[in-house]
Amino acid sequence: MVGTLTQQTDFKTEARFEGMDYHALNAMLNLYDADGKIQFDADKRAAREYFLQHVNQNTVFFHSLKERLDYLVEKEYYEPEVLAKYPFEFIQKINDHAYGKKFRFETFLGAFKYYTSYTLKTFDGKRYLERFEDRVVMTALGLADGDQTLALELVDEIVSGRFQPATPTFLNTGKAQRGELVSCFLLRIEDNMESIARGINSALQLSKRGGGVALLLSNIRESGAPIKQIENQSSGIIPVMKLLEDSFSYANQLGARQGAGAVYLNAHHPDILRFLDTKRENADEKIRIKTLSLGVVIPDVTFELAKNGEDMYLFSPYDVERVYGVPFGDISVTEKYREMVDDPRIKKTKINAREFFQTLAEIQFESGYPYIMFEDTVNKANPIKGRINMSNLCSEILQVNTPTTYNEDLSYAEIGKDISCNLGSMNIALAMDGRNLGRTVETAIRALTAVSDQSHIASVRSIEDGNDRSHAIGLGQMNLHGYLAREHVHYGSEEGLDFTNIYFYTVVYHALRASNLIAIERGEVFDGFWDSTYASGEFFDKYTDQAWVPQTEKVKELFAGIPIPTQEDWKALKASIQQHGIYNQNLQAVPPTGSISYINNSTSSIHPIASKIEIRKEGKLGRVYYPAPFMTNENLEYYEDAYEIGYEKVIDTYAAATQHVDQGLSLTLFFKDTVTTRDINKAQIYAWKKGIKTIYYIRLRQMALEGTELDMCVSCTL
Repeated sequence: MVGTLTQQTDFKTEARFEGMDYHALNAMLNLYDADGKIQFDADKRAAREYFLQHVNQNTVFFHSLKERLDYLVEKEYYEPEVLAKYPFEFIQKINDHAYGKKFRFETFLGAFKYYTSYTLKTFDGKRYLERFEDRVVMTALGLADGDQTLALELVDEIVSGRFQPATPTFLNTGKAQRGELVSCFLLRIEDNMESIARGINSALQLSKRGGGVALLLSNIRESGAPIKQIENQSSGIIPVMKLLEDSFSYANQLGARQGAGAVYLNAHHPDILRFLDTKRENADEKIRIKTLSLGVVIPDVTFELAKNGEDMYLFSPYDVERVYGVPFGDISVTEKYREMVDDPRIKKTKINAREFFQTLAEIQFESGYPYIMFEDTVNKANPIKGRINMSNLCSEILQVNTPTTYNEDLSYAEIGKDISCNLGSMNIALAMDGRNLGRTVETAIRALTAVSDQSHIASVRSIEDGNDRSHAIGLGQMNLHGYLAREHVHYGSEEGLDFTNIYFYTVVYHALRASNLIAIERGEVFDGFWDSTYASGEFFDKYTDQAWVPQTEKVKELFAGIPIPTQEDWKALKASIQQHGIYNQNLQAVPPTGSISYINNSTSSIHPIASKIEIRKEGKLGRVYYPAPFMTNENLEYYEDAYEIGYEKVIDTYAAATQHVDQGLSLTLFFKDTVTTRDINKAQIYAWKKGIKTIYYIRLRQMALEGTELDMCVSCTL
C-alpha cells in the first residue's frame, strides 16, 4: 500500500538522518537541503539523538522518587532543609505535575546547554543526577520556602517557559554544594586606602561565590593629586584597576571560570583618557587592561559642550569632596559644572569635548568597550531618593548606593548600601501565549523576591545590608524578536514599537501590583519607600494622566483577551501603594540573556538576532548551531539580523520599553564592517536623545564571522 505524501516525506527524512550522531545532525543547520531550504528538522532530530546517544546512557537510574531523594540527601547533593519544609506526598505530587507537562527541548543547543551547565552531576562530573524537570522542581521548592501554592505556580511558569530564573538561581537552588543565587554585585570605592583595600577584598569574596562585580572608581583621586597635602603623590586609578584585574583572575571559582569585573568612571574625572587608553590595541603593557570591563558615566553637560564645540573640564575628586563634603560620584556634574569651573578651590584640567567623544568611539571600535551610562537620564527616571552613579557588568542594574566608612583596622565605622542583582526573565512569546500576564508577572516577582530574601552574604556587609534594606530585584524579558517574527511583525516597525510599548506598560503595572501585595501581606516596605516618588504619587502621573492603548490594529489583535491596565486601574493601584507601599525598591532590569535563552528557546533579551543561524563554540564539541526561535523557511523575511536592521530601530525599540522600566536595559549596538567612528558617535547621540539609559557592547560585523558577537557578559549572562 502506498503511504500518504506526509508519510513518504517522513520516511525520506528518517533515511536521510540514519546513522548520524547528534553533532553531525546539528551541523546540518549550516547546510541547505536540495531545495535550498534550511534543515530545521535535522536540529530537532539532533536534540532527540542527544538524549538517546548521550543523556540516557549517562543518567543515574533510581527506582522511585523517594530512593532518589534519599540518595541525594545522604550523599550531600541536595540541601535537606529545602525538602524538610514539605511533606513527601506534596513532593511526589509536584514531581508528577512537572513530568506531566511533557517538556521537550526545542533545539539541540538548548538540551546541550542544560546538561552541560545546569543539571546536577555526580561529583566526578561524569553522570547526570537530574532531568530538566528535577531541576525545575528543586528550584521551585527552594524559592517557595514551604509555600506549596507558590511552588506549584513556579513549576507551571518555569516548565511552560513563561519565566526562567537567572543562571545562578536555576543552577544553585537546592544544591548542598553551591554558589550564591545572585547574578552580580555593585560596589563603590571611596577616596581612601581603607576603602580601596576593602573593595579589592570584597571583589575577591564575591568572585569566590560566583558573582561578577562592578566597582565605582569616580571617587578616587587622580594621578598626581596630593596625599596629606603633599603634591604629586597619588598614582590615580590605573594601579587600582591592575590590582582588581589580578584579583578577578585569581578568584577563578573552583576553576570553572575566572572572576569577572567591571569598573566605572565619570567622564569628567581627570584620569578619563588614561582610563580609556587601557583598552587600546597598542596600549603599553604597564597600563593595558585585558580582562576587566570598562564603563563611562556621561552627564548631559558633556553632550552640550561637544555640541557647542567647547572644551570640557575635568575636576579633581579630592578637591570636589573637600569643597562639597560629598564624594565626586554623588555630585550632579551637569548641575554643578559652571560652579565648579569657576571655583578656584577645585583643581581642574580641560580637554576638547568633541575629541573626547572621538576617542570614546575609537576605543569602542577597537574593543567594544566602554559601556556607557547616561547619568542624567538615569537619575531623572530614578524613583528612589539618592543618586545613581554606576551600573554593573551588563549595564542593566541602576540602583542608588551609599558610602561605607572604615576604621584604621578596616572594621566598619558605618555600613553603606551596595547592590546585588537578583534576576530572572520572562519569555515574551510564551507569556503572551499563556494569556495571563498578571499571573506570570506576580509569580516571577515572588520568585525573585525569594532570591533576595534568601541571599545573605555576610562576607561583604554593605552588600548584605543593602540587599536586606532594599529587597531590590530585576525582572527581565527575552524573545521579543522571536515573538514579533512569529506574529509576522518586523522588528522596529510601527507595529513592533507599539507592541513593545504596550507589553512593557502592562508588565510594570503587574510588577508594582505584585510588590504591593507582598508589602500588604508582610506589613513591610523597602527602606526609603516613604521618600520615593511612589509614596508621593508622582511616579504614577504619566499613567493616570493619559490612556495607554494600542495604536495599531495588529497589536489590538495580539492583546485580544489579555487585559491592558486602564487609567482607573492605575488610580486604584496608586492609592493602594500610597497607603501600603511596595516591598521591592526596584522591580525591573532587562539583562543580556545568554544561556537561559538557549534552554528557553528564546531570542536574547529584547534586541534583534545577530544571525538567523547562530554559531557557538562549545568546548571540545566545537561548533554548535542555534536556529532563531520560531523561524521557518516560510517566515525568514521577519528575521533580519541586527546588522541589517540598523541601530535606529534597535534604539527606538529600547526607548519604547525604557519608559516603563525603573532600572536599565542591556543594549548592544550592532554595526556593519563599513562603520566609522563618526557613525558610532551618531548612534551615541541618537541613543541619548531617545532617552536610552545605558549602552552595553558595540559589535562589528567582522566579529560575527568569528562567532563572538553573542559572547555576552561572562558573569551575568543569564
